[in-house]
Amino acid sequence: MNTHTLPQSVGSLIAGKDVTGSGHRIPVYYPATGAQISTLHEADAAEVDLAVAAARRSFDTTDWPRWSVERRQALLLAISETLLAHADELALLECYNLGISLRELRQIQMTRAAYNFRFFAEYLGQRSGEVYDQVTGYRSVVVREAVGVAALIAPWNAPTALASMKVAAALAFGNTCVLKPSEQTPLALRRFVELLHEAGLPEGVVNLVNGRGSVTGEALVAHRGVDLVSFTGGTETGRRIMTGAAQRLKPCSLELGGKSANVIFASADLDRALDAALLAIFSGNGQQCLAGSRILLEKSISEAFLARFVDRARQLRIGDPMLDSTEMGPLGSAAHRDRVLSYVKVAQEDGATLLTGGGVPQMAGDLAGGYFIEPTAVLAPSNAARVCQEEIFGPFATFLTFEGYDQAMQMANDTEFGLVSYVWSDHLPTVEAASRDLRSGVVWVNTPMTRDLRAPFGGYKNSGVGREGGAACEAFYTEVKTVTIPDRPVTLRQIGLPG
Repeated sequence: MNTHTLPQSVGSLIAGKDVTGSGHRIPVYYPATGAQISTLHEADAAEVDLAVAAARRSFDTTDWPRWSVERRQALLLAISETLLAHADELALLECYNLGISLRELRQIQMTRAAYNFRFFAEYLGQRSGEVYDQVTGYRSVVVREAVGVAALIAPWNAPTALASMKVAAALAFGNTCVLKPSEQTPLALRRFVELLHEAGLPEGVVNLVNGRGSVTGEALVAHRGVDLVSFTGGTETGRRIMTGAAQRLKPCSLELGGKSANVIFASADLDRALDAALLAIFSGNGQQCLAGSRILLEKSISEAFLARFVDRARQLRIGDPMLDSTEMGPLGSAAHRDRVLSYVKVAQEDGATLLTGGGVPQMAGDLAGGYFIEPTAVLAPSNAARVCQEEIFGPFATFLTFEGYDQAMQMANDTEFGLVSYVWSDHLPTVEAASRDLRSGVVWVNTPMTRDLRAPFGGYKNSGVGREGGAACEAFYTEVKTVTIPDRPVTLRQIGLPG
């Protein structure tokens, strides 16, 4: 595939059919060169209405919500195998849209997308029911049923990996859905929905609309035919979505921003901690909500650790994301690159020391028009600096030093966010205490990012509302019904009879 074989335009996919309305046209760019590669046809409110109506019909008038576990498992497994078979194609589309390393997309993100469906197929076969017999003569059975139509709003930084989790969970429990990608990254998710149909998904169960959050997203969240909303993205957008959904009391699951602390004690294996710190901030070109962007170093090791980190950061291979040798590609858009770079000046105004990076690298050929920046690191004077408090969302590491456990925990928790935390120490009492004291939804001890889908994932504070994961997704995507049945005819007190 090359840019000549990419879809020239991307519209909606509703009930399995291409729909291209009269909405706004938005250019789609390849971040590595800055060249336009496609045009997105934005779905307006009328087009969103068609998509919701298709999902509503599939939920209300077909047997989809009542499929047997065995039948639903078979479909989810078929989808998983189909996605694996097309992993290279999806990775290439995502790379053109996003600029993340093709190798990383192929080996990690598309594999994860396929696994999400396999996981929920297996989860369905392991569920147990709830039955209560405590009240004499009665049995109460707890039943979980699909909620209805889910609005699933995916972010631009890992579209297929994160959207697939939402779609797999919604389908596993019998819901229908309308998926909205970011207007920046529509290509792979459009093909993803086509592949769901090729794997046997009934048309109308998953529908896709494209467009900006302010147009397509708002129409989708506000639609009276939508029963629940799942969103991954920025905190301010999450607030607006929750406010809009509250008008109709729609449940929301929001996975939002982060400013995650990576706490490295002197008692850590510093070689492994260094490798992990580099991965935690520069993987995915630094555009991850769970990036370890605030690196807290115990004072006694800080000088040597900083020198090694800076040396490694300067050697990162920046370049064409299509090449296996590339370790960091461009940022997702020109506007985002400029925003990330603006924090260099912000850091210096707050008294931070620029350790490395902070500029635009010289790229050759077509890459000269790409949205590249240098891997950047600063040493902040205090945790109050804006670069320690605001989510930058790029390859921008902020370092702080601490003396003692208590100061480390105070710094780590002194943020409006609480998505994940990282702790590095080979001293068991230290990691046990930190795991308890860190105010975040996930704590990774002596390891970079890893995920067991059975465990809940989500954040404290302004990092989100709700969780994703096996049981957490079941709770969100199902309604709970209690059915109480007597074990014999009930003798009732009679009222209203003649005296």
